[in-house]
Amino acid sequence: MESEDTKKIQEMKTDLNLLLECLKYQMDNPFSQKEALVTIHSICHQNSNAGVYFREIGGLTFVKDLAKSSEHNVVKEAALYTLGTVAEQNVYCQQTLCTSELFEDLAWFLSDNDSNTNLKRMSVYVILVLVSNNRTGQTLVRETGCITILSQLFRTALSKYELNLSDENVFQSYQLWSSVCSTLCVCVNNPQNDENQMLCCSLFPHANDWLINCMKPEIIRPICSFIGLTLANNTYVQKHFISVGGLDVLSQVLVQLESDSHKTLSSAKLAVVVTKTVDACIADNPTFGVVLAKYHIVSKLLALLLHESLDSGEKFSIMLTLGHCTEDCEENQYDLFKNNGLPLMIQALTESQNEELNKAATFVLHNCKKITEKLSLSLGEHSFDENEAEQFEDINVKEKNLEERWKKAKEILHRIEELEREGNEEEIRREKYKDHVSSMNINIQNTLKYLHAESIGGGPKADKDKSQSRKLKSYKSHGVMSQACTNDDQMKTLLKSTNPVNACYRESGKNKTLCKANSSCSQNLHEETTFEKKNFVSQSSDHVFKHPTPIVKNRKQQLPVTDPFTLCSDIINKEVISFLATNSCSKMLKYRCSGCIAVGKSLNSRNFSKLLHSCPYQCDRHKVIVEAEDRYKSELRKSLICNKKILLTPRRRRQLSNESTTLGGIKKRRIRKNFTKEEVNYLFSGVKKMGNHWNLILWSFPFQQGRKAVDLAHKYHKLTKGPKCAAS
Repeated sequence: MESEDTKKIQEMKTDLNLLLECLKYQMDNPFSQKEALVTIHSICHQNSNAGVYFREIGGLTFVKDLAKSSEHNVVKEAALYTLGTVAEQNVYCQQTLCTSELFEDLAWFLSDNDSNTNLKRMSVYVILVLVSNNRTGQTLVRETGCITILSQLFRTALSKYELNLSDENVFQSYQLWSSVCSTLCVCVNNPQNDENQMLCCSLFPHANDWLINCMKPEIIRPICSFIGLTLANNTYVQKHFISVGGLDVLSQVLVQLESDSHKTLSSAKLAVVVTKTVDACIADNPTFGVVLAKYHIVSKLLALLLHESLDSGEKFSIMLTLGHCTEDCEENQYDLFKNNGLPLMIQALTESQNEELNKAATFVLHNCKKITEKLSLSLGEHSFDENEAEQFEDINVKEKNLEERWKKAKEILHRIEELEREGNEEEIRREKYKDHVSSMNINIQNTLKYLHAESIGGGPKADKDKSQSRKLKSYKSHGVMSQACTNDDQMKTLLKSTNPVNACYRESGKNKTLCKANSSCSQNLHEETTFEKKNFVSQSSDHVFKHPTPIVKNRKQQLPVTDPFTLCSDIINKEVISFLATNSCSKMLKYRCSGCIAVGKSLNSRNFSKLLHSCPYQCDRHKVIVEAEDRYKSELRKSLICNKKILLTPRRRRQLSNESTTLGGIKKRRIRKNFTKEEVNYLFSGVKKMGNHWNLILWSFPFQQGRKAVDLAHKYHKLTKGPKCAAS
């Protein structure tokens, strides 16, 4: 594979060298030069590295000079097209061509009356490539006057509003105009350039005329893209656009397209494009939503939102525009409410799984919360100013069933408040449950510590014994009463969540071996535990506990329990948590495996793995650990079979290094290439111009293949030391 790639790269370099020589020696044959330039374009378009090599051998500079000096328009067009392709494929070539000299030449091509339409298109294409994602290019296009010429072409490229694309001349003029629109878009945005946005403000009246007189997709899409990017994040430009009537024009176009959307699908898609432009205009100035209220844009957007052909991204744009329309305009809020927009937003919020759509719907509902509260009150209970009173009187005359709308508003408001309260109620329940369980655990731990101390020391006082037993019984009775309040289904879920190992211990009736405490409190505790367990088993099905007894015996042999206090603590903690489980508790209790209850045994990476593998009932955490370990070992075994170099056990470094050299083979050294006189001259001239920047020198001069920056540095130091070293 490497040899084939190297061969292809070498062939590509050879082809570019031959094509460059052909350009130089075919100056009297414009058609041969055009064919050579088209071939260079295809090579650089397929491989971005080809453009870098073409720049290194001086091809970009020659093609740039050829475009300027050639007398034939065919050669100029091909040269500009090649420059644009190379700059588009490689950012280094873009930076090399991004000079004021080239921008001035392009401006001359655009302003020259002798230049045909195709040559102007190629010039606009080169400007587009040089300015795209390049702030330096945006500055140069303004300083050299190219943006002024582009603005003039935006006005004059299309002379008639009747667009007949079947005519070849009209079609070429339209292509030039469309390219100018795209170039102006990259001049003002990506990255955003405020100065260029201010210059493009003068084109808004002309864009409005085109939107009014020619409502075709070929005109609306480029103009909306230009307006939207010029308005983006610039409050001053947005105000200027509204002052020249741009928002009114967009509203009229949107109304017309929405009415046509019921007939054609393309009108619905085009209406979404206009909606995005409207949103860009009012996003930073919500007060401008009053202009949209005159045309009832909210109702049009709601009707457009119900269109079945729109995808989730387009619906999100419509909802976001609705949010900005209703953010600071009560007229639009009421228009949304009157056209059943709130139920539509709630439906989108509950049914959609798209997070962006949910956020946009929440934004709209939050904006309409105040108007919903206002409409839910009667007119007599709420005080209005004169303007509001007149508006609501007219509404009251037109809408006879306003009381029904108030009821609907109350219901919607109630549903919004319920959605907001849901999260808070769940958090409060969980915190109360955790606090209750933690207090119970602390009290039982204190009781068990007392029992353990009594069993070791012996002879405690009878009064303390009675008090501890009373406390423990009270806690147990509280747990039984709380559990008795639940239904049979909850009993079954609690039984399923109980630890199977502890269940087997309790069912076997061998509580004496688990805890050898001599006090009456501990005996009462175990009697109550076994009694409650038997009652639960009688109510539940028999298939819940089907763990065989021999497994429990084997686990006892593997994990000898040396501390009865710890084991009693684990069992009673499990019982108390199972008794206190309620409906609000969503987390199921997990089984405890051998890795969780291992006590009194020193564990390491070897015996802990064996311990987990021997356990038939693993918890979720240890089950993930075992699966990850098995997966890793299986991959190691596969790789060991495929490549026997991988070692599972560490070995000495010398032995590994010897094996790697014997198995991998001896590395080949580079073939020595002596420096030629031309390379030495390149080296000295490069150091003189660029200093000790060896990489820059290596890229700027045609050194032999295989040269590295380190080779240049060593050679230069040898040359500067003395004449003896220079001969090597």
